Amino acid sequence: MQLRTGDMKDRGRGDEIIALQSAESGMQLGRALLHALHNAGISVLYQNREMKTVWARNMRPPWISDTGISDPGDGHGILPLAQVERIGAAKRKVVASGNPEHLELSIPADDGVRWFQIWVDADHDDGGAVQGIVTTMVETTEQKRREQTLKTLLREVSHRSKNLLAIIQSIATQTSRYSDTLSDFLTRFRGRLQSLASSQDLVTSSNWRGAALRELVSGQVGRYGADPVRSLRFRGANPYLNPNAALHIGLAIHELAVNSVSYGALSRADGFVEVTADLTAASAGETALALTWTEAIGANDNQPSEKRFGSVALERVVPASLNGTAKLEISGDRLEYHLVVPRGNFETD
Repeated sequence: MQLRTGDMKDRGRGDEIIALQSAESGMQLGRALLHALHNAGISVLYQNREMKTVWARNMRPPWISDTGISDPGDGHGILPLAQVERIGAAKRKVVASGNPEHLELSIPADDGVRWFQIWVDADHDDGGAVQGIVTTMVETTEQKRREQTLKTLLREVSHRSKNLLAIIQSIATQTSRYSDTLSDFLTRFRGRLQSLASSQDLVTSSNWRGAALRELVSGQVGRYGADPVRSLRFRGANPYLNPNAALHIGLAIHELAVNSVSYGALSRADGFVEVTADLTAASAGETALALTWTEAIGANDNQPSEKRFGSVALERVVPASLNGTAKLEISGDRLEYHLVVPRGNFETD
């Protein structure tokens, strides 16, 4: 087949255009890969068999300093000597075997520890011999911190779950001791579990910080059909209770509210209770929370005289769990409950 001179010229120009297009495509690909490396925070270093740097892309601290590129493994960067030796050993192993290596490094930093994943791969020539090595570095500090935070949270959840189960077990035991029938036990036990659940909801919604006292008291009183706006008069400080204090003080308010709805002020249409919270000076200059529940019980309110779990919880269980003190007084036409807890159970900021 014969080609005319014009055909040869046309084909030559076509090959030149294809070559130019290929070169441009390669440049675009190179720019795109550089953007990808930058956006992903990936650093790449290419070295020959003698560990001399041939090229590097997107190098960041600690792999680069004011004096230029710091070769991971040459000992001239900010890496601890032990880490330098690990990287150097991995590179020599890749040169010798041709197989890839993977490392995870932790590097001391001003704000803690920085974590990196490092991959070392062999660059083979057409004959399969190792002609260089490619080291890829990716910082995983944020991921590592999230993992550590998650582990801490899971441990905290486990710890608090065990505490909550211990509280439930104690409530079940004491409730059964002061219940005459199974039906009576179930009614009282369910109410106390619901009280704990209500307090726990406040604790969970605050990311385990705790609960504000006013919100806790209002929620417990409102659970029994009483309108807190009308039936609850809250005065004084509104400290933030830690989770343990929120659960136990919530239980105390539950017992007082149930008693009031059954026998006291909240059993009457016009009845109300007063809750006062004062921050008082305690021993060694500490601040304590003095919580007082007061209600007028009236001449016709038939308060039970025998000891029940409610009074045991108010006078013994709750104060003991908070390292505090408590006193329940019923005299004449008045019921008062005083609970004092030390500063470790709450904060005021």
